[in-house]
Amino acid sequence: MSLSIITTGDGSHSLLNTALNETYHSRHGAVQESLHVFIQEGLDRFVASGATTVSVLEVGFGTGLNALLTAQYAKAKGVTVHYTSLETTPLPEDLWGQLNYTASPEAQTLFYAIHQAPWNQPVVVRPTFQLQKLTVSLQEAALPAAQTDVVYFDAFAPNKQPEMWTYDMLAKAVQTLRSGGMFVTYCAKGQLKRDLKALGLTVETLPGPPGKKEMVRGVRSV
Repeated sequence: MSLSIITTGDGSHSLLNTALNETYHSRHGAVQESLHVFIQEGLDRFVASGATTVSVLEVGFGTGLNALLTAQYAKAKGVTVHYTSLETTPLPEDLWGQLNYTASPEAQTLFYAIHQAPWNQPVVVRPTFQLQKLTVSLQEAALPAAQTDVVYFDAFAPNKQPEMWTYDMLAKAVQTLRSGGMFVTYCAKGQLKRDLKALGLTVETLPGPPGKKEMVRGVRSV
């Protein structure tokens, strides 16, 4: 896999997969996209219901940005997050170590702890953030039913990685949700929304992050 670091519109880094001609985050701003889609419209909305412990499933660990922002949120809000992330191709340190997501020594220590945590076993990164990174695809993962509060669906775009957005793959992610759990993604394609509705979610089309018109949140009611 051929990857190069790019600088996005908000000054934060992303990666360009040159084989797919696809970036890991929005070119308009990597950090602002992750904060908007996954933290603000996913994790924070769930925590607003009164939750103090949250189980997160991330499809696509990628650069580790979502994990970093989630760990920072957990400490700031005093909630405990159990975070499971799927990734078939972990990045080497000589690549992730160059990413500019850490403006303070504390953030850098946290980012390194997240990336250097062993794969395929649970690790307590800090008391409010427990991490399990799995080197497995969504297709192959054995995921328990009704154990997740928030799904971060952060695969490459449907036109670049269509196998990740099939009805069966969405069903596999959705079945992990507890009642009241939320599925959030940057994608807002009509077929995605129809599939999520068919899977029993209440689907909302929300304003997207800067540079993107829309995003989607689905809530499991039963």
